Amino acid sequence: MKVLVTVPISDAGLDVIRDAGHKVVTAYEAEDSELLDAIADANALIVRSGTEVTRELLEAAPDLVIVGRAGIGVDNIDIDAATDQGVIVANAPEGNVRAASEHTVAMAFAAARSIPQAHARLKTGEWAKGEYLGTELNGKTLGIVGLGRVGQEVAKKLDSLGMDLIAFDPYISEERAEQLGAELADLETVLERANILTIHTPLTPETENMIGEAELAEMEGGYIVNCARGGIIDEDALAAAVEDGIVAGAALDVFAEEPLSAESPLLAVEDIIVTPHLGASTEAAQENVAVSTAKQVLAAFAEEPVLNALNAPSMDESAFPRVEPYIELAETAGKIAVQLLDSRVESVDVTYEGDIAEEDIEIVTASALKGVFQPLEWQVNAVNAPRIAEERGIEVSETKRRQAEDFQSLVTVTVSDGETEIGVCGTLFADNDARIVRIDGYRVDAIPGGQMMVARNTDEPGVIGHIGTVMGKYDVNIAGMFNARETHGGEALTVYNVDQEVPEAARKELESDPRIIETKYISLNG
Repeated sequence: MKVLVTVPISDAGLDVIRDAGHKVVTAYEAEDSELLDAIADANALIVRSGTEVTRELLEAAPDLVIVGRAGIGVDNIDIDAATDQGVIVANAPEGNVRAASEHTVAMAFAAARSIPQAHARLKTGEWAKGEYLGTELNGKTLGIVGLGRVGQEVAKKLDSLGMDLIAFDPYISEERAEQLGAELADLETVLERANILTIHTPLTPETENMIGEAELAEMEGGYIVNCARGGIIDEDALAAAVEDGIVAGAALDVFAEEPLSAESPLLAVEDIIVTPHLGASTEAAQENVAVSTAKQVLAAFAEEPVLNALNAPSMDESAFPRVEPYIELAETAGKIAVQLLDSRVESVDVTYEGDIAEEDIEIVTASALKGVFQPLEWQVNAVNAPRIAEERGIEVSETKRRQAEDFQSLVTVTVSDGETEIGVCGTLFADNDARIVRIDGYRVDAIPGGQMMVARNTDEPGVIGHIGTVMGKYDVNIAGMFNARETHGGEALTVYNVDQEVPEAARKELESDPRIIETKYISLNG
């Protein structure tokens, strides 16, 4: 596999990829057409914030499996386009959390005590001791906008220094905020009460210019720190607010446009401290994010869950061994069900019974959808299967039951065209041996794999023998047979594992026999 890397990352990460036998190609200076050429045959792309991963770029890479962001922010990646292409987008949020939180704390102290300004004047020979009266953090109120990973680390560090914590984050529970010692409040309240405000949100349409002139006016006499993403604070408004003394000072590590222009009004205000996006710039952080990103690339190549995927099902690494065998089983059940239905799919239900119902099964459901959609010749994988269902108006439901009749765990995929529905149920025996144990209500014990034919017929002597004769006539070898019936003399269903495709002529001949109600050829090989 080819991994294209557009920015320098730690060799520790690149070595992980190379040691796994994959090819690493660097294109640090590539832009526009050169980058399009470089990505054409790539299987993975590793970027940081400087590379714009656009729809055009993604569409130029038909074999791309994953885009790995060596860091947290992904506003430079078109995630919707990636999902449409079935490409996983993953970041490395843990690797630089400590570094970013420590830089935030350092910037808070620097702003509150005017450390860079005093340093600069002393270096020029000025002993300006009487001109700087600092603010102690102990006993003051820290306002936190965004209680994600970095925000939580900052909260822990500054709470231990005696600060009161108040936070705005509509996506976190009050219980979790209380565990961190923080009071949840709306943004206006946080701005009014904060002596120091620190920002820890991604840049989204919702957060762009979230802190503007009106919001800064609420912070009279306070300080503001942003080591998250540029563009969240209106920089012109901030420069004016600090210059006019409305805000006591600010410390910024990120900017709306990077590198920061020499014409930026931020540079003209003494009480605004700026650093060139150093939040993740520690040796440990760079190594951590590189290794984390590399491991996620390898997981994607191995079709295993990518733990920090942003547009695909992910799960805790410790739970994966319990769920992994059901991923292929659900996909297979979906393939069989849709080929038996043989009409437009309007709804898909995936039901979990027994032990498997206790697990995180999002990735299993996505695999079931993949199985349903693949025989329809849609370009589908577990990344874009839910999107395909939504776009085509296919209703998807998920059911869990703690008890499973006769089995430890069962997974059933049911597809419907609005009038007819077909359910295929699978389980695992010892050593994760997959079995299809029910088809459309019939109890069977079929080995899923390769090519199959499912026949419905009346339950009477000679039918199975006739089917075998016709199959032999058309040189189709039967590798296995699994039979079930409703009642004695009623309708029966038989699953045949076959070594060759069953020709349409053979099926027509079979169905010309009044005892044979229907035959369906099923391919599980693509």
